[in-house]
Amino acid sequence: MPAQKSTATSLFFGVLGTLGFSALAGLLVTVLVAPAIAVSGVAANNTVGIFNSLPEYIKLDSGSQQNTIAVVDPAHPDLTDPEHFRDVAVIYKQNREEIPLDQISPYLQCAAIAGEDRRFYSHGGVDVPSLIRAAVGQVTHSGDSGASTLSMQTVRNILQQQALNDPTMSEDAKKAEIAKSLAPTLDRKLKEMKLAIGLEKNYSKDEILQGYLNIAGFGGNTYGVQAAAQQYFSKSAADLTIAEAASLIAIVQYPNLRDLSDPSHYAANTERRDVILTAMAQWGTTGDTGCITKAERDEAIATPVDTAFVVPAPPSVGCTNADPGYGFVCDYAKRVVPQLAALGNTPAERSAAWDRGGYKLVLTINPTLQDAAVSTASEWAPKDEDRFSLGAAAVSVEVGTGNILVMALNKDFNESLNPPTTSTAVNYAVDFAHGGSQGFQPGSTYKPYVLLAFLAAGHGLGEAFNAGILETNQAEYGDSCAPETFDGKVIGPPWGGKYTFHNDANEMGSFTVTRGTAGSVNSVFLQMAKEIDQCDIRKVAESLGVHNANGTDELSTRPSCAIGGCENNLAPLTQAAGFAAIAGGGVYCAPIMIAQVIVVQTGDPLPGESPNCAQSAMVSPSVANTAAYAMEGVMNGGTGSVSNPRDGTPYIGKTGTTDKSVHTWMVGSSTRVATAVWVGNITGNQALRNIKVLGQQAGTLRHRIFKPIAIEIDKIYPGGAFPAPDPALLIGNPIEVPNVVGLTPEAAKESIETVSELVYEDGGTVDSDLPLGVVASTDPAVGSSVPRGTTIRVYTSNHLAVPVPNVVGMQHAAAKTNLEAAHYTVTQICISDADLGGNPAPPPGQVVSQDPAAGTFRNPATTTVTIKWYQPVICTP
Repeated sequence: MPAQKSTATSLFFGVLGTLGFSALAGLLVTVLVAPAIAVSGVAANNTVGIFNSLPEYIKLDSGSQQNTIAVVDPAHPDLTDPEHFRDVAVIYKQNREEIPLDQISPYLQCAAIAGEDRRFYSHGGVDVPSLIRAAVGQVTHSGDSGASTLSMQTVRNILQQQALNDPTMSEDAKKAEIAKSLAPTLDRKLKEMKLAIGLEKNYSKDEILQGYLNIAGFGGNTYGVQAAAQQYFSKSAADLTIAEAASLIAIVQYPNLRDLSDPSHYAANTERRDVILTAMAQWGTTGDTGCITKAERDEAIATPVDTAFVVPAPPSVGCTNADPGYGFVCDYAKRVVPQLAALGNTPAERSAAWDRGGYKLVLTINPTLQDAAVSTASEWAPKDEDRFSLGAAAVSVEVGTGNILVMALNKDFNESLNPPTTSTAVNYAVDFAHGGSQGFQPGSTYKPYVLLAFLAAGHGLGEAFNAGILETNQAEYGDSCAPETFDGKVIGPPWGGKYTFHNDANEMGSFTVTRGTAGSVNSVFLQMAKEIDQCDIRKVAESLGVHNANGTDELSTRPSCAIGGCENNLAPLTQAAGFAAIAGGGVYCAPIMIAQVIVVQTGDPLPGESPNCAQSAMVSPSVANTAAYAMEGVMNGGTGSVSNPRDGTPYIGKTGTTDKSVHTWMVGSSTRVATAVWVGNITGNQALRNIKVLGQQAGTLRHRIFKPIAIEIDKIYPGGAFPAPDPALLIGNPIEVPNVVGLTPEAAKESIETVSELVYEDGGTVDSDLPLGVVASTDPAVGSSVPRGTTIRVYTSNHLAVPVPNVVGMQHAAAKTNLEAAHYTVTQICISDADLGGNPAPPPGQVVSQDPAAGTFRNPATTTVTIKWYQPVICTP
């Protein structure tokens, strides 16, 4: 911007007082010979030595640009076709959008030249007559012109932008450099003139004019005519009227006094605008004829600068003003920028590139699913709930890529210091480092990591545990991890003390791991955890990307963590990615959101976040697939059944409810997409099971949110069947049923439960010739291989069985008599030749078979013996 009166005057009076008239004359000589130097390169004399020592070249640079964040039309997901990108947010450090000259209204071009530099097309960067007139006017107090050409103003703006965008400079250093570029000193003015001459030597007039119009300041953080036109008139720079164009250029000399953001500036803007309009009618762009007619000038001058004339655009910058439902997505994407290798070698370089702008981040977010998820979360977890602090988040991750498809909250995004209760800047879906909270206790959604560690240790889904055990000694849990510290205190391992708990549905009796998973039985999982190293549970979870949301504390291995009841606090995104890894055979993909980066000015594509997927070292495909098999039971008859979309896509899942139902979870996955839904207290401890929201128990809201989102996901990403479980992991380490036949029930129970780790069950009495009350048989049978914890039904002898007589070969009448004599009931069946199957016929009337077989021990009082005898040709009883 041209120097103000006081600045220009102090320049010349300072020169006059310090150097005298001879130095002032030298200055005038210098500026007079400067064009010759620029053309011939020959130094005039020593008077211009200081001029010759200054740099000559500066690159035409418009400075910072706007950044945009975009999603891709799901119907046209091709990242190479920008026609199907939809901008959802605009982000910038400076509000600027560079455009070519042919997209800038000719009236704007004319206004800039007529108002700021009428001989622009005839001088060589320094307008000598204007400079002499300015110098004389300032010395004699007869004028105040700064004599800065558009080229000189462009140089000054470039120098300021270079300082503003220099990542190596501190804020104080930047301020000092900017002040230096505006200081009323001889050095600054000479440097500005010489660089302007260099600019003219290296660029065309149109290029310089384009650069000026794209870099000039228009008040506040707005730079360039496109951003200014949008901000003040809600239109493109190409569509400005004559009056609007002149009003914009009227701002550049004194933005703080003439910009259109404040109605108190309208009068000052009008005064300068009218001067520019008169100049436009007189001088124009060529200096020969005006670029507008007198009638057009008069019409424009008659247009008042008022609230009807100024049509400010609604706020559209920053994540707070992103498209509805995309504020948290925008904020997350912004925070990923320092990790984008395409923008630089270090986080500092990448952040500086982003601040400089001109990039479009194309996201992995699916807008169809995002819109549906935001709508669903907002519907079932109202943002204006005022009885307690209700929060909800839903996030979906693609299996096998880590692409984040959905990130939805029930609140609006707002970065202001005191946002309304319906909004927040805290993203409940993600870690603290990505703008989130400290995470939430996961409840039973942590149990799959126990299940995976259990299977990885060689155990099986068929193993069973007594759900009636509701207390455990934590000292019995092995843990090879190093001691943990929380709040400066070492809390273990080793662990100790009794831990009491309850089962949510008061389950009792024997539960297999499969059944215990479907029902989320706490007792089963705490007993499973006792069978393995607690440190392995942590390692399994970490291998699937699970970590505390605060980013500092390691996952705790406290035994209560097995049911999600310890210090661990997770983000929904973490759980979605972890479950996606289970659905993907143990392949963990780190979540990513930036699919591509586009350089806006050139359209060149740059890489986004690269997929980072790897098979877990702790979870093999067979272990993951077997865990998924058990987790399907959660969605089919288990605790997650209400969330099952039942649309043809199979699901695995796990529910979670923390103590007093302060937080609730539903995490599930198809073979294509995993989704985590959290509903809970943002602050406070309202029990969700004790309050209704929209007529529904608040503890069920997670299901109301999960299912509609899953249905929409499955329309676009239909999943298939999960791989079959590993047969070996259905049984695990098999145990042989001990031979307890002949033992007393008490001895049999000791052998089955204490020695063999199976479960004894009294099956009642059976017919047997063994002594009364001893074990006669078992089910499964003695010697069978069964999973640990299998229930063995034990049958004791009633001592009423005797051997069944052998009547095969007898005549049927004699056979009947013989059996009845032994007190058996007899049933006879006659067979004929057709029933022999081609075998030789026995003598007529002979018994060919009996059931029960001869010698079998049976109780005659309760047993019927069936005999079959032969009759030739036609069977006649």
